[in-house]
Order: sequence, then C-alpha cells, then structure tokens
Amino acid sequence: MIKHIVTFKLKGTEEERRSACVRFRDALMALPSRIDVLESMEVGINENPAESWDIALIAVVPTMADVERYAKHPDHVAAAAIVAPLKESRACVDFEF
Repeated sequence: MIKHIVTFKLKGTEEERRSACVRFRDALMALPSRIDVLESMEVGINENPAESWDIALIAVVPTMADVERYAKHPDHVAAAAIVAPLKESRACVDFEF
C-alpha cells in the first residue's frame, strides 16, 4: 500500500484561502466512491495560525502506479482545479507501508 501525502500553501486573503480549502476538501472527500484505486482519503484544513500551510491530504492506494491513476482521474483533476488559481506551493511524499 502507498500513502500519498500532499500539503498546499495558498495565496490570497484568509477568506479566499479558507473558502478554497473547504471546497477542495469536500471535493476530495467524495473521491473514494468515484476512483476505484482510492482506498481512503483524509483531508485536514490547518487550524494553527502559527503555521503557513493551508491544507493537507492523505490518500491510500495499492501501488505507486495507482498514484498516477488517481492523479489523472477526471474527478481528481476537477478537484485540483479548485485550488490551482491560489496555489503558491505544494509538497508531496509517497511511501510504502
């Protein structure tokens, strides 16, 4: 199994970032029922004002090849488009467990 962990730092006002995070979270949480390789999805919006990253996700898929299948799925692409205009930085780690 692979854990796909991604964090995003967004630009814009606090209200713009928060709104985008909520919409992104909701879209991501709908994906396990739509993408067959997606075993689970966790999404958290940062509540710590001392930190600069806005949102994080943990997706679990069976293999590294499935990370790419998940990433290219049209429903995932649509979800990613929610934060794309505000994306300042993205960090990702994929590991086997």
